[in-house]
Amino acid sequence: MGIFDWHRLPRALGLLRLNSFRDRMREKNLYDTETLPSIPREPLPAPTPDQISARTADGTCNDLNSPRMGSAGTRLGRNFPLDKVVADDESLMFPSPRLVSAKLMTRDKFIPATSLNLLAASWIQFQVHDWFSHGENEDTNPHVVPLPANDDWPHPQMLINRTRRDPTRPANDTSKPNSYVNTETHWWDGSQLYGSNLATQHKIRSFEGGKLKLADDGLLPLDSNGIDITGVNSNWWVGLSMLHTLFTMEHNAICDRLRQDFPAWTDEELFQHARLVNAAILAKIHTVEWTVGILATPILETGMNYNWSSIRRSKQAHHAAPFSMTEEFVSVYRMHPLIPDDFVFRSFDSGNVILERTMETVANRHAREVMNQVSLTDLFYSFGVTHPGAITLHNYPKHLQNLKLNGEVKMDLAAVDILRDRERGVPRFNEFRRLLGLDPVKRFEDLSDNKDWCEEIRQVYGGQLEDVDAMVGMFAEPLIKGFGFSETAFRIFLLMASRRLQSDRFFTTDYNERTYTRAGLEWIEQTTMTTVLMRHLPQLRPVLGKVKNAFVPWPSA
Repeated sequence: MGIFDWHRLPRALGLLRLNSFRDRMREKNLYDTETLPSIPREPLPAPTPDQISARTADGTCNDLNSPRMGSAGTRLGRNFPLDKVVADDESLMFPSPRLVSAKLMTRDKFIPATSLNLLAASWIQFQVHDWFSHGENEDTNPHVVPLPANDDWPHPQMLINRTRRDPTRPANDTSKPNSYVNTETHWWDGSQLYGSNLATQHKIRSFEGGKLKLADDGLLPLDSNGIDITGVNSNWWVGLSMLHTLFTMEHNAICDRLRQDFPAWTDEELFQHARLVNAAILAKIHTVEWTVGILATPILETGMNYNWSSIRRSKQAHHAAPFSMTEEFVSVYRMHPLIPDDFVFRSFDSGNVILERTMETVANRHAREVMNQVSLTDLFYSFGVTHPGAITLHNYPKHLQNLKLNGEVKMDLAAVDILRDRERGVPRFNEFRRLLGLDPVKRFEDLSDNKDWCEEIRQVYGGQLEDVDAMVGMFAEPLIKGFGFSETAFRIFLLMASRRLQSDRFFTTDYNERTYTRAGLEWIEQTTMTTVLMRHLPQLRPVLGKVKNAFVPWPSA
Protein backbone atom coordinates (compact mmCIF):
# COMPACT_ATOMS: atom_id res chain seq x y z
CA MET A 1 0.00 0.00 0.00
CA GLY A 2 1.27 3.45 -0.88
CA ILE A 3 0.68 7.01 0.21
CA PHE A 4 -1.51 7.65 -2.87
CA ASP A 5 -3.86 4.74 -2.26
CA TRP A 6 -7.49 5.88 -2.35
CA HIS A 7 -8.06 5.22 1.36
CA ARG A 8 -5.09 7.44 2.33
CA LEU A 9 -6.29 10.46 0.38
CA PRO A 10 -8.48 13.30 1.65
CA ARG A 11 -12.12 12.30 1.56
CA ALA A 12 -13.08 14.13 -1.64
CA LEU A 13 -10.06 12.84 -3.56
CA GLY A 14 -10.60 9.33 -2.24
CA LEU A 15 -14.18 9.39 -3.48
CA LEU A 16 -13.07 10.59 -6.90
CA ARG A 17 -10.57 7.75 -7.09
CA LEU A 18 -13.25 5.19 -6.17
CA ASN A 19 -15.61 6.64 -8.76
CA SER A 20 -12.93 6.25 -11.41
CA PHE A 21 -12.41 2.61 -10.38
CA ARG A 22 -16.13 1.99 -10.62
CA ASP A 23 -16.48 3.69 -14.01
CA ARG A 24 -13.65 1.56 -15.39
CA MET A 25 -15.24 -1.63 -14.04
CA ARG A 26 -18.61 -0.68 -15.51
CA GLU A 27 -16.88 -0.86 -18.89
CA LYS A 28 -14.50 -3.78 -18.27
CA ASN A 29 -16.19 -6.02 -15.71
CA LEU A 30 -19.77 -6.72 -16.78
CA TYR A 31 -20.50 -9.67 -19.08
CA ASP A 32 -23.81 -11.20 -20.16
CA THR A 33 -24.03 -15.01 -20.02
CA GLU A 34 -27.39 -14.92 -21.79
CA THR A 35 -25.36 -14.62 -25.01
CA LEU A 36 -24.31 -18.27 -24.56
CA PRO A 37 -26.41 -20.96 -26.34
CA SER A 38 -29.96 -21.18 -24.98
CA ILE A 39 -33.07 -23.24 -25.40
CA PRO A 40 -35.56 -21.00 -27.24
CA ARG A 41 -38.09 -19.44 -24.88
CA GLU A 42 -41.41 -17.83 -25.67
CA PRO A 43 -41.35 -14.07 -25.18
CA LEU A 44 -43.27 -12.82 -22.19
CA PRO A 45 -46.53 -10.96 -22.84
CA ALA A 46 -46.67 -7.22 -22.41
CA PRO A 47 -46.62 -6.19 -18.73
CA THR A 48 -50.00 -5.66 -17.10
CA PRO A 49 -50.79 -2.54 -15.06
CA ASP A 50 -50.26 -4.56 -11.84
CA GLN A 51 -46.83 -5.74 -13.05
CA ILE A 52 -45.86 -2.16 -13.84
CA SER A 53 -46.91 -0.69 -10.49
CA ALA A 54 -45.46 -3.34 -8.13
CA ARG A 55 -42.74 -5.98 -7.88
CA THR A 56 -43.71 -9.33 -9.34
CA ALA A 57 -43.21 -12.53 -7.37
CA ASP A 58 -40.65 -13.94 -9.83
CA GLY A 59 -38.82 -10.68 -10.60
CA THR A 60 -40.10 -10.26 -14.14
CA CYS A 61 -41.04 -6.84 -15.53
CA ASN A 62 -38.54 -4.78 -13.56
CA ASP A 63 -37.03 -3.64 -16.84
CA LEU A 64 -40.14 -3.05 -18.94
CA ASN A 65 -38.15 -3.26 -22.19
CA SER A 66 -36.68 -6.63 -21.22
CA PRO A 67 -39.27 -8.22 -18.92
CA ARG A 68 -37.35 -11.44 -18.19
CA MET A 69 -34.18 -9.63 -17.07
CA GLY A 70 -33.20 -10.41 -13.50
CA SER A 71 -36.05 -12.82 -12.91
CA ALA A 72 -35.85 -16.16 -11.14
CA GLY A 73 -34.54 -18.81 -13.51
CA THR A 74 -32.24 -16.49 -15.47
CA ARG A 75 -28.47 -16.92 -15.48
CA LEU A 76 -25.90 -15.51 -13.13
CA GLY A 77 -23.66 -13.14 -15.09
CA ARG A 78 -19.90 -12.64 -14.91
CA ASN A 79 -17.56 -9.82 -13.94
CA PHE A 80 -14.82 -11.16 -16.20
CA PRO A 81 -14.66 -11.93 -19.94
CA LEU A 82 -16.31 -15.26 -20.75
CA ASP A 83 -13.10 -16.73 -22.13
CA LYS A 84 -11.45 -16.07 -18.74
CA VAL A 85 -13.98 -18.01 -16.66
CA VAL A 86 -13.62 -21.48 -18.14
CA ALA A 87 -13.08 -24.08 -15.41
CA ASP A 88 -9.80 -25.99 -15.77
CA ASP A 89 -10.97 -29.55 -15.19
CA GLU A 90 -7.41 -30.88 -15.08
CA SER A 91 -6.50 -28.72 -12.08
CA LEU A 92 -9.88 -28.88 -10.38
CA MET A 93 -8.43 -30.89 -7.50
CA PHE A 94 -5.04 -29.17 -7.24
CA PRO A 95 -4.37 -28.74 -4.48
CA SER A 96 -7.05 -30.86 -2.86
CA PRO A 97 -9.86 -28.62 -1.53
CA ARG A 98 -9.78 -30.72 1.63
CA LEU A 99 -6.08 -29.98 2.07
CA VAL A 100 -6.74 -26.25 1.68
CA SER A 101 -9.51 -26.47 4.24
CA ALA A 102 -7.52 -28.49 6.78
CA LYS A 103 -4.24 -26.57 6.54
CA LEU A 104 -5.41 -23.00 5.92
CA MET A 105 -9.00 -22.62 7.10
CA THR A 106 -9.24 -24.59 10.36
CA ARG A 107 -10.08 -22.43 13.38
CA ASP A 108 -7.52 -23.27 16.06
CA LYS A 109 -8.67 -20.33 18.17
CA PHE A 110 -11.60 -18.00 17.56
CA ILE A 111 -10.41 -14.69 16.06
CA PRO A 112 -13.05 -12.01 16.76
CA ALA A 113 -13.98 -9.06 14.57
CA THR A 114 -14.00 -6.59 17.44
CA SER A 115 -15.46 -3.68 15.46
CA LEU A 116 -18.70 -5.56 14.69
CA ASN A 117 -21.46 -7.39 16.54
CA LEU A 118 -22.98 -10.74 15.65
CA LEU A 119 -25.95 -9.14 13.88
CA ALA A 120 -23.50 -8.31 11.07
CA ALA A 121 -22.98 -12.04 10.51
CA SER A 122 -26.64 -13.03 10.43
CA TRP A 123 -27.50 -9.95 8.35
CA ILE A 124 -25.24 -10.86 5.43
CA GLN A 125 -26.65 -14.38 5.18
CA PHE A 126 -30.14 -12.89 5.39
CA GLN A 127 -29.26 -10.67 2.40
CA VAL A 128 -27.47 -13.38 0.41
CA HIS A 129 -30.67 -15.45 0.52
CA ASP A 130 -32.37 -12.55 -1.28
CA TRP A 131 -29.74 -12.28 -3.99
CA PHE A 132 -28.79 -15.70 -5.30
CA SER A 133 -29.00 -19.48 -5.12
CA HIS A 134 -27.74 -22.14 -7.52
CA GLY A 135 -30.54 -24.48 -6.43
CA GLU A 136 -30.24 -28.11 -5.40
CA ASN A 137 -26.92 -29.69 -6.41
CA GLU A 138 -26.85 -32.68 -8.72
CA ASP A 139 -26.66 -35.96 -6.79
CA THR A 140 -25.23 -38.06 -9.63
CA ASN A 141 -21.54 -38.27 -10.58
CA PRO A 142 -20.25 -36.25 -7.58
CA HIS A 143 -16.76 -34.81 -7.35
CA VAL A 144 -14.34 -37.09 -5.53
CA VAL A 145 -12.05 -34.92 -3.41
CA PRO A 146 -8.61 -36.40 -2.59
CA LEU A 147 -8.01 -36.81 1.13
CA PRO A 148 -4.59 -35.78 2.49
CA ALA A 149 -2.43 -38.32 4.31
CA ASN A 150 -3.57 -38.94 7.89
CA ASP A 151 -6.81 -37.06 7.33
CA ASP A 152 -9.40 -37.58 10.07
CA TRP A 153 -12.37 -37.36 7.66
CA PRO A 154 -14.81 -40.04 8.90
CA HIS A 155 -15.45 -41.57 5.47
CA PRO A 156 -13.17 -43.36 2.99
CA GLN A 157 -13.96 -40.68 0.38
CA MET A 158 -15.07 -37.07 0.34
CA LEU A 159 -17.86 -36.66 -2.18
CA ILE A 160 -19.20 -33.23 -3.18
CA ASN A 161 -22.21 -32.98 -5.45
CA ARG A 162 -21.81 -30.87 -8.57
CA THR A 163 -23.51 -27.54 -9.08
CA ARG A 164 -26.79 -28.01 -10.93
CA ARG A 165 -26.37 -27.83 -14.69
CA ASP A 166 -27.91 -24.84 -16.41
CA PRO A 167 -31.33 -26.11 -17.55
CA THR A 168 -31.64 -23.29 -20.09
CA ARG A 169 -28.67 -24.59 -22.15
CA PRO A 170 -29.34 -27.13 -24.93
CA ALA A 171 -28.77 -30.71 -23.72
CA ASN A 172 -26.07 -31.38 -26.32
CA ASP A 173 -24.26 -28.06 -25.81
CA THR A 174 -20.59 -28.61 -24.92
CA SER A 175 -19.44 -25.02 -25.47
CA LYS A 176 -17.60 -23.17 -22.74
CA PRO A 177 -17.83 -21.57 -20.27
CA ASN A 178 -20.46 -23.24 -18.17
CA SER A 179 -23.32 -21.07 -17.02
CA TYR A 180 -25.55 -21.39 -13.97
CA VAL A 181 -29.07 -20.26 -13.19
CA ASN A 182 -30.18 -18.21 -10.21
CA THR A 183 -33.24 -19.81 -8.63
CA GLU A 184 -33.99 -16.55 -6.77
CA THR A 185 -34.74 -13.19 -8.31
CA HIS A 186 -31.60 -11.16 -8.98
CA TRP A 187 -33.24 -7.97 -7.74
CA TRP A 188 -32.92 -6.48 -4.27
CA ASP A 189 -36.58 -7.17 -3.60
CA GLY A 190 -36.77 -8.96 -0.24
CA SER A 191 -37.29 -12.37 -1.83
CA GLN A 192 -35.81 -14.02 1.28
CA LEU A 193 -39.05 -12.89 2.97
CA TYR A 194 -41.47 -12.97 0.06
CA GLY A 195 -40.18 -15.82 -2.12
CA SER A 196 -39.35 -15.88 -5.81
CA ASN A 197 -42.58 -17.47 -7.03
CA LEU A 198 -46.28 -17.12 -6.36
CA ALA A 199 -46.62 -20.49 -4.62
CA THR A 200 -44.09 -19.49 -1.95
CA GLN A 201 -45.57 -16.04 -1.66
CA HIS A 202 -49.01 -17.46 -1.00
CA LYS A 203 -47.62 -19.61 1.84
CA ILE A 204 -46.31 -16.62 3.74
CA ARG A 205 -49.31 -14.30 3.30
CA SER A 206 -52.25 -14.06 5.68
CA PHE A 207 -54.46 -12.49 2.96
CA GLU A 208 -55.84 -10.13 5.57
CA GLY A 209 -54.92 -6.46 5.60
CA GLY A 210 -51.90 -7.11 3.37
CA LYS A 211 -50.03 -8.82 6.19
CA LEU A 212 -47.66 -11.76 6.42
CA LYS A 213 -48.41 -14.73 8.66
CA LEU A 214 -47.37 -14.74 12.29
CA ALA A 215 -48.45 -17.43 14.74
CA ASP A 216 -50.23 -16.66 18.02
CA ASP A 217 -46.87 -16.60 19.83
CA GLY A 218 -45.64 -13.81 17.55
CA LEU A 219 -43.20 -16.07 15.71
CA LEU A 220 -43.33 -17.41 12.18
CA PRO A 221 -45.36 -20.56 11.51
CA LEU A 222 -43.36 -23.79 11.13
CA ASP A 223 -43.14 -26.28 8.28
CA SER A 224 -43.17 -30.07 8.73
CA ASN A 225 -39.42 -30.01 9.54
CA GLY A 226 -39.86 -27.52 12.36
CA ILE A 227 -38.31 -24.64 10.40
CA ASP A 228 -39.86 -21.20 9.87
CA ILE A 229 -42.10 -20.75 6.86
CA THR A 230 -40.72 -17.79 4.92
CA GLY A 231 -39.46 -16.90 1.45
CA VAL A 232 -36.14 -18.75 1.82
CA ASN A 233 -35.45 -21.05 4.79
CA SER A 234 -32.39 -23.03 3.69
CA ASN A 235 -29.24 -23.22 5.88
CA TRP A 236 -31.44 -22.16 8.77
CA TRP A 237 -30.26 -21.02 12.19
CA VAL A 238 -31.43 -18.76 14.97
CA GLY A 239 -29.73 -15.65 13.50
CA LEU A 240 -31.90 -15.97 10.39
CA SER A 241 -35.05 -16.73 12.38
CA MET A 242 -34.54 -13.51 14.36
CA LEU A 243 -34.24 -11.32 11.26
CA HIS A 244 -37.04 -13.00 9.32
CA THR A 245 -39.34 -12.56 12.31
CA LEU A 246 -38.31 -8.92 12.79
CA PHE A 247 -38.89 -7.91 9.18
CA THR A 248 -42.14 -9.83 8.98
CA MET A 249 -43.23 -7.67 11.91
CA GLU A 250 -41.94 -4.61 10.05
CA HIS A 251 -43.96 -5.52 6.94
CA ASN A 252 -47.10 -5.81 9.05
CA ALA A 253 -46.44 -2.48 10.75
CA ILE A 254 -46.09 -0.83 7.34
CA CYS A 255 -49.48 -2.31 6.37
CA ASP A 256 -51.05 -0.70 9.45
CA ARG A 257 -49.55 2.68 8.52
CA LEU A 258 -50.70 2.49 4.90
CA ARG A 259 -54.20 1.51 5.94
CA GLN A 260 -54.50 4.75 7.92
CA ASP A 261 -54.15 6.74 4.70
CA PHE A 262 -55.89 4.26 2.38
CA PRO A 263 -58.67 2.52 4.34
CA ALA A 264 -60.39 1.33 1.16
CA TRP A 265 -57.33 -0.51 -0.18
CA THR A 266 -57.62 -4.22 -0.76
CA ASP A 267 -55.39 -6.83 0.85
CA GLU A 268 -53.44 -7.04 -2.42
CA GLU A 269 -52.83 -3.30 -2.62
CA LEU A 270 -51.64 -3.16 0.98
CA PHE A 271 -49.38 -6.20 0.55
CA GLN A 272 -47.72 -4.94 -2.63
CA HIS A 273 -47.07 -1.45 -1.29
CA ALA A 274 -45.77 -2.75 2.04
CA ARG A 275 -43.44 -5.09 0.17
CA LEU A 276 -42.03 -2.19 -1.85
CA VAL A 277 -41.36 -0.20 1.31
CA ASN A 278 -39.89 -3.13 3.26
CA ALA A 279 -37.56 -4.11 0.41
CA ALA A 280 -36.32 -0.52 0.17
CA ILE A 281 -35.65 -0.47 3.93
CA LEU A 282 -33.56 -3.64 3.61
CA ALA A 283 -31.55 -2.11 0.77
CA LYS A 284 -31.08 1.13 2.69
CA ILE A 285 -29.92 -0.61 5.89
CA HIS A 286 -27.43 -2.70 3.96
CA THR A 287 -26.11 0.28 2.01
CA VAL A 288 -25.69 2.91 4.71
CA GLU A 289 -25.39 0.80 7.90
CA TRP A 290 -24.09 -2.76 7.39
CA THR A 291 -21.61 -1.71 4.70
CA VAL A 292 -20.42 1.28 6.69
CA GLY A 293 -20.02 -0.99 9.71
CA ILE A 294 -17.90 -3.63 8.00
CA LEU A 295 -15.97 -1.17 5.79
CA ALA A 296 -15.47 1.47 8.44
CA THR A 297 -13.68 4.36 6.73
CA PRO A 298 -14.87 7.98 6.47
CA ILE A 299 -14.60 7.81 2.67
CA LEU A 300 -16.92 4.78 2.48
CA GLU A 301 -19.40 6.29 4.95
CA THR A 302 -19.71 9.39 2.76
CA GLY A 303 -19.74 7.34 -0.44
CA MET A 304 -22.44 4.88 0.61
CA ASN A 305 -24.73 7.62 1.91
CA TYR A 306 -24.26 9.49 -1.37
CA ASN A 307 -24.96 6.28 -3.30
CA TRP A 308 -28.24 5.75 -1.52
CA SER A 309 -29.43 9.36 -1.87
CA SER A 310 -28.26 10.06 -5.42
CA ILE A 311 -29.28 6.85 -7.19
CA ARG A 312 -32.89 7.28 -6.08
CA ARG A 313 -32.96 10.53 -8.08
CA SER A 314 -31.58 8.89 -11.23
CA LYS A 315 -32.96 6.74 -14.05
CA GLN A 316 -32.71 2.98 -14.42
CA ALA A 317 -29.42 2.07 -16.15
CA HIS A 318 -27.53 -1.20 -16.71
CA HIS A 319 -24.23 0.03 -18.18
CA ALA A 320 -22.31 -2.58 -20.21
CA ALA A 321 -24.60 -5.60 -19.74
CA PRO A 322 -28.15 -6.50 -18.74
CA PHE A 323 -28.54 -6.72 -14.99
CA SER A 324 -27.79 -9.94 -13.14
CA MET A 325 -26.00 -11.10 -10.05
CA THR A 326 -22.61 -12.57 -10.96
CA GLU A 327 -20.59 -15.64 -10.03
CA GLU A 328 -17.76 -13.41 -8.82
CA PHE A 329 -20.21 -11.58 -6.57
CA VAL A 330 -21.19 -14.97 -5.12
CA SER A 331 -17.48 -15.70 -4.58
CA VAL A 332 -16.60 -12.55 -2.65
CA TYR A 333 -19.56 -13.01 -0.31
CA ARG A 334 -18.16 -16.26 1.06
CA MET A 335 -17.94 -14.90 4.61
CA HIS A 336 -18.43 -18.01 6.73
CA PRO A 337 -15.66 -17.05 9.23
CA LEU A 338 -18.11 -14.46 10.61
CA ILE A 339 -19.98 -17.33 12.30
CA PRO A 340 -18.82 -18.40 15.79
CA ASP A 341 -18.95 -21.99 17.00
CA ASP A 342 -20.42 -21.15 20.41
CA PHE A 343 -23.27 -18.89 21.52
CA VAL A 344 -24.10 -17.31 24.85
CA PHE A 345 -27.59 -15.84 25.28
CA ARG A 346 -28.00 -13.25 28.03
CA SER A 347 -30.84 -11.47 29.75
CA PHE A 348 -31.18 -7.84 28.74
CA ASP A 349 -32.49 -6.97 32.19
CA SER A 350 -29.84 -8.67 34.33
CA GLY A 351 -26.99 -9.60 32.00
CA ASN A 352 -27.18 -13.16 33.35
CA VAL A 353 -26.61 -16.12 31.06
CA ILE A 354 -29.92 -17.69 29.97
CA LEU A 355 -28.61 -20.33 27.58
CA GLU A 356 -25.36 -21.58 26.08
CA ARG A 357 -25.35 -23.54 22.84
CA THR A 358 -23.08 -24.61 20.00
CA MET A 359 -23.82 -23.59 16.41
CA GLU A 360 -25.08 -27.08 15.68
CA THR A 361 -27.72 -26.72 18.40
CA VAL A 362 -29.03 -23.34 17.20
CA ALA A 363 -29.44 -24.51 13.58
CA ASN A 364 -32.29 -26.05 11.61
CA ARG A 365 -35.18 -27.18 13.90
CA HIS A 366 -33.09 -26.25 16.97
CA ALA A 367 -33.50 -22.58 16.02
CA ARG A 368 -37.11 -22.68 17.19
CA GLU A 369 -36.07 -24.29 20.48
CA VAL A 370 -33.91 -21.24 21.14
CA MET A 371 -36.60 -18.81 19.97
CA ASN A 372 -39.02 -20.44 22.45
CA GLN A 373 -36.57 -20.25 25.37
CA VAL A 374 -35.11 -16.77 24.80
CA SER A 375 -37.21 -13.68 24.05
CA LEU A 376 -36.59 -11.63 20.93
CA THR A 377 -35.39 -8.77 23.12
CA ASP A 378 -32.80 -11.00 24.80
CA LEU A 379 -31.81 -12.63 21.49
CA PHE A 380 -31.07 -9.32 19.77
CA TYR A 381 -29.33 -8.00 22.86
CA SER A 382 -27.14 -11.12 23.00
CA PHE A 383 -26.17 -10.70 19.35
CA GLY A 384 -25.58 -6.98 19.84
CA VAL A 385 -22.98 -7.51 22.58
CA THR A 386 -21.25 -10.49 20.91
CA HIS A 387 -18.49 -10.29 18.29
CA PRO A 388 -18.58 -12.30 15.05
CA GLY A 389 -15.46 -13.95 13.69
CA ALA A 390 -12.93 -12.09 11.58
CA ILE A 391 -12.91 -12.92 7.86
CA THR A 392 -9.43 -14.38 7.70
CA LEU A 393 -7.49 -17.61 7.40
CA HIS A 394 -7.55 -20.09 10.28
CA ASN A 395 -10.96 -18.86 11.41
CA TYR A 396 -13.47 -21.07 9.59
CA PRO A 397 -16.22 -22.39 11.88
CA LYS A 398 -15.35 -25.92 12.97
CA HIS A 399 -18.93 -27.13 12.78
CA LEU A 400 -19.06 -26.09 9.10
CA GLN A 401 -15.96 -28.16 8.38
CA ASN A 402 -17.79 -31.12 9.95
CA LEU A 403 -21.34 -30.37 8.88
CA LYS A 404 -23.86 -33.00 9.86
CA LEU A 405 -26.76 -34.08 7.68
CA ASN A 406 -29.27 -36.39 9.35
CA GLY A 407 -26.93 -36.73 12.32
CA GLU A 408 -23.87 -37.83 10.34
CA VAL A 409 -20.86 -35.77 9.26
CA LYS A 410 -21.25 -35.35 5.52
CA MET A 411 -19.70 -32.05 4.43
CA ASP A 412 -16.67 -29.81 4.84
CA LEU A 413 -18.12 -26.49 3.73
CA ALA A 414 -14.68 -24.85 3.50
CA ALA A 415 -13.64 -27.50 0.98
CA VAL A 416 -16.94 -26.97 -0.84
CA ASP A 417 -16.32 -23.20 -1.01
CA ILE A 418 -12.91 -23.76 -2.62
CA LEU A 419 -14.26 -26.31 -5.08
CA ARG A 420 -17.27 -24.21 -6.07
CA ASP A 421 -15.07 -21.31 -7.21
CA ARG A 422 -12.93 -23.65 -9.31
CA GLU A 423 -15.91 -25.56 -10.69
CA ARG A 424 -17.67 -22.35 -11.74
CA GLY A 425 -14.60 -20.84 -13.39
CA VAL A 426 -13.85 -18.12 -10.83
CA PRO A 427 -10.21 -17.20 -11.57
CA ARG A 428 -7.58 -17.89 -8.96
CA PHE A 429 -6.35 -15.02 -6.82
CA ASN A 430 -3.69 -13.38 -8.97
CA GLU A 431 -5.72 -13.63 -12.17
CA PHE A 432 -8.77 -12.35 -10.28
CA ARG A 433 -6.78 -9.27 -9.30
CA ARG A 434 -5.41 -8.71 -12.81
CA LEU A 435 -8.89 -8.81 -14.30
CA LEU A 436 -9.99 -6.16 -11.79
CA GLY A 437 -7.09 -3.88 -12.74
CA LEU A 438 -5.19 -4.64 -9.52
CA ASP A 439 -1.52 -5.64 -9.38
CA PRO A 440 -0.93 -9.36 -8.85
CA VAL A 441 1.02 -10.59 -5.84
CA LYS A 442 4.59 -11.33 -6.91
CA ARG A 443 5.80 -13.38 -3.93
CA PHE A 444 4.23 -15.67 -1.37
CA GLU A 445 5.68 -13.34 1.26
CA ASP A 446 3.38 -10.58 0.02
CA LEU A 447 0.14 -12.53 0.44
CA SER A 448 -0.18 -11.74 4.13
CA ASP A 449 1.34 -9.81 7.01
CA ASN A 450 1.53 -13.16 8.83
CA LYS A 451 4.75 -14.79 7.60
CA ASP A 452 3.79 -18.19 9.01
CA TRP A 453 0.63 -18.11 6.92
CA CYS A 454 2.62 -17.19 3.81
CA GLU A 455 4.79 -20.24 4.30
CA GLU A 456 1.76 -22.47 4.93
CA ILE A 457 0.19 -21.25 1.67
CA ARG A 458 3.45 -21.92 -0.19
CA GLN A 459 3.51 -25.49 1.10
CA VAL A 460 -0.15 -26.20 0.37
CA TYR A 461 0.16 -24.89 -3.19
CA GLY A 462 3.51 -26.56 -3.87
CA GLY A 463 5.23 -23.23 -4.54
CA GLN A 464 2.80 -22.39 -7.38
CA LEU A 465 1.77 -18.81 -6.63
CA GLU A 466 -0.62 -18.59 -9.59
CA ASP A 467 -2.62 -21.53 -8.22
CA VAL A 468 -3.56 -19.82 -4.95
CA ASP A 469 -7.36 -19.77 -4.82
CA ALA A 470 -9.28 -16.50 -4.78
CA MET A 471 -10.82 -17.18 -1.37
CA VAL A 472 -7.44 -18.09 0.17
CA GLY A 473 -5.82 -14.95 -1.21
CA MET A 474 -8.66 -12.73 -0.03
CA PHE A 475 -8.70 -14.24 3.46
CA ALA A 476 -4.91 -13.81 3.72
CA GLU A 477 -4.77 -10.28 2.28
CA PRO A 478 -3.68 -7.44 4.61
CA LEU A 479 -6.69 -5.28 5.33
CA ILE A 480 -7.20 -1.58 4.84
CA LYS A 481 -7.64 0.06 8.25
CA GLY A 482 -11.30 -0.27 9.23
CA PHE A 483 -12.07 -2.93 6.64
CA GLY A 484 -13.62 -6.26 7.59
CA PHE A 485 -12.79 -7.91 4.26
CA SER A 486 -10.13 -7.61 1.58
CA GLU A 487 -9.74 -4.85 -1.00
CA THR A 488 -9.82 -7.48 -3.76
CA ALA A 489 -13.31 -8.49 -2.63
CA PHE A 490 -14.22 -4.83 -2.16
CA ARG A 491 -13.57 -4.04 -5.83
CA ILE A 492 -16.37 -6.42 -6.87
CA PHE A 493 -18.55 -4.88 -4.19
CA LEU A 494 -17.71 -1.36 -5.41
CA LEU A 495 -19.10 -2.23 -8.83
CA MET A 496 -22.07 -4.34 -7.82
CA ALA A 497 -23.31 -2.36 -4.79
CA SER A 498 -24.40 0.62 -6.85
CA ARG A 499 -25.42 -1.59 -9.78
CA ARG A 500 -28.05 -3.41 -7.70
CA LEU A 501 -29.67 -0.04 -7.05
CA GLN A 502 -29.03 1.64 -10.41
CA SER A 503 -30.48 -1.23 -12.45
CA ASP A 504 -33.69 -1.47 -10.44
CA ARG A 505 -36.49 0.83 -11.57
CA PHE A 506 -38.08 0.69 -8.11
CA PHE A 507 -34.95 2.35 -6.72
CA THR A 508 -34.56 4.79 -9.63
CA THR A 509 -37.15 5.69 -12.28
CA ASP A 510 -40.11 4.61 -10.16
CA TYR A 511 -38.84 5.65 -6.74
CA ASN A 512 -41.57 8.22 -6.27
CA GLU A 513 -44.79 9.02 -4.44
CA ARG A 514 -46.95 7.52 -7.18
CA THR A 515 -45.37 4.10 -6.67
CA TYR A 516 -44.64 4.13 -2.92
CA THR A 517 -47.13 6.74 -1.59
CA ARG A 518 -46.00 9.68 0.52
CA ALA A 519 -46.42 7.65 3.70
CA GLY A 520 -44.28 4.88 2.24
CA LEU A 521 -41.47 7.23 1.26
CA GLU A 522 -41.52 8.91 4.67
CA TRP A 523 -41.35 5.49 6.36
CA ILE A 524 -38.23 4.59 4.34
CA GLU A 525 -36.55 7.93 5.00
CA GLN A 526 -37.16 7.74 8.74
CA THR A 527 -36.17 4.08 9.20
CA THR A 528 -32.81 2.59 10.15
CA MET A 529 -31.92 -0.78 11.64
CA THR A 530 -31.98 0.92 15.02
CA THR A 531 -35.49 2.30 14.53
CA VAL A 532 -36.76 -1.08 13.31
CA LEU A 533 -35.41 -2.70 16.48
CA MET A 534 -36.80 0.01 18.75
CA ARG A 535 -40.20 -0.09 17.03
CA HIS A 536 -40.69 -3.80 17.69
CA LEU A 537 -38.47 -4.32 20.76
CA PRO A 538 -38.89 -1.05 22.72
CA GLN A 539 -37.07 -2.45 25.77
CA LEU A 540 -33.83 -2.06 23.80
CA ARG A 541 -34.18 1.74 23.49
CA PRO A 542 -31.78 2.63 26.34
CA VAL A 543 -28.96 0.60 24.76
CA LEU A 544 -29.69 1.41 21.10
CA GLY A 545 -29.77 5.11 21.91
CA LYS A 546 -26.05 4.87 22.68
CA VAL A 547 -24.93 3.38 19.34
CA LYS A 548 -24.63 5.14 16.00
CA ASN A 549 -24.84 1.92 14.00
CA ALA A 550 -26.79 -1.18 15.04
CA PHE A 551 -24.08 -3.48 13.61
CA VAL A 552 -21.27 -2.25 15.87
CA PRO A 553 -20.88 -3.58 19.43
CA TRP A 554 -23.61 -2.48 21.82
CA PRO A 555 -22.83 -1.37 25.38
CA SER A 556 -24.00 -3.60 28.21
CA ALA A 557 -27.43 -2.79 29.53
